[in-house]
Amino acid sequence: MRLLLFITLFFVLSALLIISNNNLALYKQENIGRFSELYFDWINTLYMNSQAITGEIIKLDWLPPDLK
Repeated sequence: MRLLLFITLFFVLSALLIISNNNLALYKQENIGRFSELYFDWINTLYMNSQAITGEIIKLDWLPPDLK
């Protein structure tokens, strides 16, 4: 339950941050489209960066020298 609350809070706060940084008034139709474009681009960037970080972590040598 706490994890779900944390994830929801994370996405709501990130949406509010995007709205405030881009001065979007969501009562206008064009701003709703712009918001969704910005938000999903941000989500995609977050996903791609997570993939890149995970790929670099996997490449690291995690064994101690005497176990090679």
